[in-house]
Amino acid sequence: MNVVLVLPLLGRLEPPLDPSGDEARDQLRRELAHPEYYDANLLERITDWLDRLINDSVGAASGAPPVALAAAVMVGLLLALGLILIVSQARRTARADRTITPALTGEAVTADELRARAVAALAADEPEAALVDAFRATALRQIERGRIEDVPQATAHELAGALAARFTDHGNALRRGADLFDQVLYGDRPATADQVQDLLALDDTLSGRAVRR
Repeated sequence: MNVVLVLPLLGRLEPPLDPSGDEARDQLRRELAHPEYYDANLLERITDWLDRLINDSVGAASGAPPVALAAAVMVGLLLALGLILIVSQARRTARADRTITPALTGEAVTADELRARAVAALAADEPEAALVDAFRATALRQIERGRIEDVPQATAHELAGALAARFTDHGNALRRGADLFDQVLYGDRPATADQVQDLLALDDTLSGRAVRR
């Protein structure tokens, strides 16, 4: 299946090409609604389209002044770059929307065990796994203590909201922890050791224990 051009082929237009910003955005939005942009070979399709776009544009504008030729190629390059960036972001968002699941998996594990796993993962230079377990340990510990309700289907942000209502002074830290949890687990974002340590310290604070570093 060929990728449909965001704008009519530049080769079909008489140079110089001068689309308005509104026209370009409108046509780009319509084009992005096509399901083929979410195929596995998206990048390859866009690359093929870009090759055809440049070749057609150069051929059509071969007899035109150099400025018109450069303008035609530049428009094609800018549109291709914008398309790649927008579709990439749309795919990440769509993937996150499809895959977000309850933060606590129902695994038969205690908060202490989750925390121990987080510490071990951090020591093994696996900060992403450590951050996920550290957030889960923080939430589960307060469920174990009866401070927030055990809602099996609760997302990270729902848990953070419940915790923030109980620990109002730490609302920002809790919401930031939920953001990191979602970004790492569903958005394939990297985590840092400092972020994990902050969550472990938050667990200590909410538990009334001395902060351990």
